[in-house]
Amino acid sequence: MNGVNKIIMKKRDQWSSNFGFLMAAAGSAVGLGNLWKFPYVVGMNGGGIFIIAYVILLVLLGAPILMSEMAIGRNTRLNPIGACNKIKNGWGFVGGLGVLGAFIILCYYSVIGGWVLKYLFKYIISSSIDNPSEYFKNFTESIYEPILWHITFAIICIIIVMKGISGGIEKISKIFLPMLAVFIIIIAINVIKLPNALNGLKFFIIPDLSAVSSFSDIFSILLNAMGQVFFSLSLGMGTLITYGSYLSRSSNIQKNSLYIPVFDLIIALLACTAILPAVFAFNLEPTAGSGLLFNTLPYVFDHMKYGKYLAVIFFLLVFFAAVTSAISLIEVIASYFIDNMKWSRKKACIIPGIGFILLGTAASLSFGIFNKIRFFGHSIFDMLMILSDKIIMPIGGLCICILVGYIWKTKNMFEELSSGGLYKVYFKKTLTFLIKFFAPLMIIIIFITSFF
Repeated sequence: MNGVNKIIMKKRDQWSSNFGFLMAAAGSAVGLGNLWKFPYVVGMNGGGIFIIAYVILLVLLGAPILMSEMAIGRNTRLNPIGACNKIKNGWGFVGGLGVLGAFIILCYYSVIGGWVLKYLFKYIISSSIDNPSEYFKNFTESIYEPILWHITFAIICIIIVMKGISGGIEKISKIFLPMLAVFIIIIAINVIKLPNALNGLKFFIIPDLSAVSSFSDIFSILLNAMGQVFFSLSLGMGTLITYGSYLSRSSNIQKNSLYIPVFDLIIALLACTAILPAVFAFNLEPTAGSGLLFNTLPYVFDHMKYGKYLAVIFFLLVFFAAVTSAISLIEVIASYFIDNMKWSRKKACIIPGIGFILLGTAASLSFGIFNKIRFFGHSIFDMLMILSDKIIMPIGGLCICILVGYIWKTKNMFEELSSGGLYKVYFKKTLTFLIKFFAPLMIIIIFITSFF
């Protein structure tokens, strides 16, 4: 087995630079969870109060698990299944949960990515969208067009991952992630000029204590904040194990594991700045869910100077964000087949790609002709989200904490973090407490309460 691992490590691709890794890892974290989900979750949970809870849990829960996954990846130089099995024989199932979770998420994530593409091209050829709510409903309930855009999005992502680490994933992330940040700032600057936009800024910047009237309100906000951290950073899915396996020994994992959540937070806050003030300016509903992006914003762009061009820019940056997240999920799956099945990168991308395209097609049709197909009262699309967000991801995150905290031991993780003594590891006692006790307890709470 050791001989096989050595061969894999020799052949394994690597990031050309730490900046390339940071952009790819940040791209994995920054996606539709930031631009689509984060603003409406903030709106539903008291604005500024939620932001405070999110930041605290991002540091105490998100960063330690990110750190753990990257350390496992670089130490083993293997895919999530092989990495966890190398840490402790028989624990490959932990990585298997990540691979399975990545596949399931891709099935519906690619559908949403197709919606984004549709709106991008709609604004390229048209100046506005008449009756956005009706337009979105008719589009998602149709048979052919959503499937076409879903397949288009999937093929784009598959081709990028086929190009490999330095040739595909790293290159696309290094170009598009900085552009993403710039585009959001451009949108935000234009939005805050709108009448009454300052009310939207105050909503998520200034904590409103009146939003918390009981202990149950506090508990609800904390639970939603933890769920958002989990979803946004893709914890327990093996993505950072996979990306960490391509890291050089000279990379400072501890520092990187702080940069990624910070970048994720910045993009999320910029997204709020670009969306929530506009919603308040037009007296719209900040708790509209997916409608905040596809139903509400077309109204906003229609009332803005140069709205058509700003809409194109906005949906272009959302597309970039969706792509960088999707390619990280495909890489998790591809790395398993490359390492364990000895498949070529091309084959490892195409065959699983066909699988999530087919299941994603069924998910897309659940808004139309498959709407009556139900599993425990949920559509195919919703069931895929429940499986990933409420079952697989929490269990995977909990298992990572147990694997690192009690089996591999945090002292071995700290040795990996130090890169053989090259870097000083800070806050060892705090990290040990967070990984062994705090994070598992919080994940258990999230998992249990997700069913109520």
